[in-house]
Amino acid sequence: MENTKAYQKAKKKVEARLGFKVHLTVFLVVNAILITVNLINSPNTLWFIWPLMGWGIGIFWHAMAVFVFDKKGPDILERMIREEMDKQS
Repeated sequence: MENTKAYQKAKKKVEARLGFKVHLTVFLVVNAILITVNLINSPNTLWFIWPLMGWGIGIFWHAMAVFVFDKKGPDILERMIREEMDKQS
């Protein structure tokens, strides 16, 4: 059962979602620490916003890749692989 195409596809999607959840959790924890450090040590200069925004852009695109583009991704990937194999033959 583990070798079926449907199983492999489902496994890949679950791993992608889990990877996003781990990324989001790390983002939230690290940025909470950065905000705390910033507000305790230099409350007049709010520098935490820069890593928050930069990493936030990465989180946004990770979410898009997992939850939006994933619906088209496997089909496009398969098509591209077939095209490349045809070129090599």
